[in-house]
Amino acid sequence: MTTTPTRTTSLGLPGVRTGTEGVPRLPEGTNLTKKDFTAANEVRWCPGCGDYAVLAAVQGFMPELGLRKENIVCVSGIGCSSRFPYYLDTYGMHSIHGRAPAIATGLATSRADLSVWVVTGDGDALSIGGNHLIHAMRRNVNMTILLFNNRIYGLTKGQYSPTSEVGKVTKSTPAGSVDAPFNPVSLALGAEATFVARTLDSDRKHLTSVLRAAAEHRGTSLVEIYQNCPIFNDGAFDVLKDRDEAQARLVRLTDGEQVRFGREGEEKVVVRTAGGGVEAVPAAEAGGREVVVHDTGALDPSQAFSLSRLDGPSMAHVPVGVFRSVSRPTYDDLVRDQVDSAREESGGPASDADLDALIAGGDTWVVR
Repeated sequence: MTTTPTRTTSLGLPGVRTGTEGVPRLPEGTNLTKKDFTAANEVRWCPGCGDYAVLAAVQGFMPELGLRKENIVCVSGIGCSSRFPYYLDTYGMHSIHGRAPAIATGLATSRADLSVWVVTGDGDALSIGGNHLIHAMRRNVNMTILLFNNRIYGLTKGQYSPTSEVGKVTKSTPAGSVDAPFNPVSLALGAEATFVARTLDSDRKHLTSVLRAAAEHRGTSLVEIYQNCPIFNDGAFDVLKDRDEAQARLVRLTDGEQVRFGREGEEKVVVRTAGGGVEAVPAAEAGGREVVVHDTGALDPSQAFSLSRLDGPSMAHVPVGVFRSVSRPTYDDLVRDQVDSAREESGGPASDADLDALIAGGDTWVVR
């Protein structure tokens, strides 16, 4: 089992901070409950929507952080999931389509005393917001991103999304989608996200454990949540929610352990292929092949990426859990350190006169 390492660089970058360091905590002996994080606003999603389960899990988990409510902020974009800030009794912002990671980056960078959360959907994050998402992960901004994936556009009434399967018949693809869908976990690992996980809306225990791990991580945490849309894509993940089918299909990743799954008597293992990837085979047929041992702390994301590719349209074997959790300096910490160093070199905070001199400096030009 590999513990989360500290990634060092040759640039003399400052040390890695952990968890919610710098965010004010509750006074000794003060405890909050789920009720404290439940807003007075009426929750308005469609009956049976998976968002209800995720909201309940987040509200129930938030007290564990031990943080002041006024130092927690939830930013969302546009979509059904993006109503989240209305229902979570913390500070929050319902922003614009796809731009939640950009706004959250500004908050995280300017306010070290905030625990910043982003709630988004597969359409909001992976279509118009795709560029903002990958750069937030690349920069390793200290925020936790919850990506609700129902493989459809729900708020705008049922168009196909960037995660809809090939052949998906919707209002915008009446003859079936010809787009190759994104795998959000693969995308995050390719963008060098330092924490990547997947869970399901209906598995409260697993969802909460993943949220806990994501919140403890310093840097960008991306959690994909399979979430049912009962109106426009009902039953998309039913095979993963049936107890018997789930046992056969869900590959539960545990750091330091061999990747094994399946029903009793039908166990499968994940082994390496000759081409350097991985595949699932019956345990009885594995022979002397090397069974993959999951390592969330591996600096090279190649194995985690290969595990993310086990998933396919048939959902025959779907990995869930934490794929990657590594430490490296965060964008916001590095920016603040630069600002502090500049202030020390200049003898203190900039004055109004300093700013006026900067604005009216010699680097000017005339437009005729």
